[in-house]
Amino acid sequence: MSPPVSLDLGYVPPDGGWGWAVVFGASISVGFAYTFPKAFTIYFKELQAVYSISYSQIAWITSIMCATTYGGGPISSILVNRYGSRPVVMFGGLLCGIGMASAAFCTSIMQLYICVGFITGLGLALNLQPSVIMIGKYFLKRRPIANGLAMAGSPVMLCTLAPLNQFLFDSFGWRGSFLILGAILLNCCVAGALFRPIGPGTPSVKTQVTEEGKCALKQEVTEDAMEMSSPTNLPMKNKTEEEGDRDCCEKINQYLDFSLFKHRGFLIYLIGNVLMFLGFFAPIIFLAPYAKHIGIDEYSAAFLLSILAIVDIIARPTTGIIANSKWVRPRIQYFFSFSIAFNGTCHLLCPLASSYTGLVIYSAFFGLAFGMVCAMLFETLMDLVGAARFTSAVGLVTIAECCTILLGPPIGGTLIDTFGDYKYMFIKCGVVMVLAGTFLFIMNYYNYRMLAKEEKERKAKEEDPKTVRTENEGRNTWTKETTRDGPELEPLREEQEGPKKEVNGIIEV
Repeated sequence: MSPPVSLDLGYVPPDGGWGWAVVFGASISVGFAYTFPKAFTIYFKELQAVYSISYSQIAWITSIMCATTYGGGPISSILVNRYGSRPVVMFGGLLCGIGMASAAFCTSIMQLYICVGFITGLGLALNLQPSVIMIGKYFLKRRPIANGLAMAGSPVMLCTLAPLNQFLFDSFGWRGSFLILGAILLNCCVAGALFRPIGPGTPSVKTQVTEEGKCALKQEVTEDAMEMSSPTNLPMKNKTEEEGDRDCCEKINQYLDFSLFKHRGFLIYLIGNVLMFLGFFAPIIFLAPYAKHIGIDEYSAAFLLSILAIVDIIARPTTGIIANSKWVRPRIQYFFSFSIAFNGTCHLLCPLASSYTGLVIYSAFFGLAFGMVCAMLFETLMDLVGAARFTSAVGLVTIAECCTILLGPPIGGTLIDTFGDYKYMFIKCGVVMVLAGTFLFIMNYYNYRMLAKEEKERKAKEEDPKTVRTENEGRNTWTKETTRDGPELEPLREEQEGPKKEVNGIIEV
């Protein structure tokens, strides 16, 4: 049976046609957003030598870039709601090109933080979220396939960008490479141009009527405010201020549903993921520099990222098929917890790989574990909170995660500077991710037990006739008491019911 058409869209998505061009553009935007911070690590060694800086200082570049990409999600949502996906993505591509072209003329590490970290990172943020939103507008029945093809752009892009960066560096140096990368990132503007707007045929008329109604309402409020000069109008003024505050809170809740912090499963997911991201990106950032550190040539070191990406391409759809099976789907949280712990175990064993063959094996297993985690990262969140609250949940999670994403690589770089060895960085990341996976496994087990207990109590309450009879008797007793009060208490009841109508019935006011 085909899924029902969403009433919020107001139209039937085509599920094909120009939508496949949108998927192609989304794969480019998503690929650059997820891949560029990883592929940029090829230039770390040269930048360290040029600016005479430590590992922790150089790691701040990718940390700021990733944190800005994740933390810029709410800004991207607001701009998309105001202007649409196409201009936002094109503006983001322009920011990426300007950021990397400006980085070619930087003379200090602080300038690189601004150009590469903030400007390019914000441009990538404006590419990531609008791309996913556009796929949801063009596809309904085939949306999982479209999303899978778009997300596959990340490992495909990593396979090409890592060796390409090494070639550019050998041919043109790091400054010339930054200029060329800025030009390459301008292709995000081309990808954004493919995002043809789609929707109902009369959105402009509705918008015009709404704006006219808002202008008339503002004029009436202004006239009322001019007439409020006597003390008798003070209660009405306070009432208007309270309604304004309430409207402001409602507008905020349209973007972020803060009631999710009362959701037990969401809190478990949030804590586990914040801990996980403390060691999630550092190993992939320092993989190529670690290979060069133990004497492996530049091209072979860059090829390790390509191996990781090739395995990642296979791992993501395979993990999706396994997670969708009838055996794993009911307990997908356990599978996600295992994937995180498996990822951490790979990092703990990495220091044993002292040769290129060992690093190739590590890269293959790391790519498998990395793909498993990425494939289920958002699916497990939707499984917990549902599709209706998923948008708000993603916004709150990314805001919280950007803190540990920002701190993870610099902490790893500090360990490398302190001990002069990369193995302590891999051990730290491995321990953190194993702890995160263990925490999620235990707490999800507790959550499943509590959900089963609550469901059992709910069914027992529905099946118990005494409980239903007691509730009906209480309702009947309350009705008799209100009838017995007589008409003399009617004004008092109206005063008590009045505030409820003002709070719960905003439309009536």
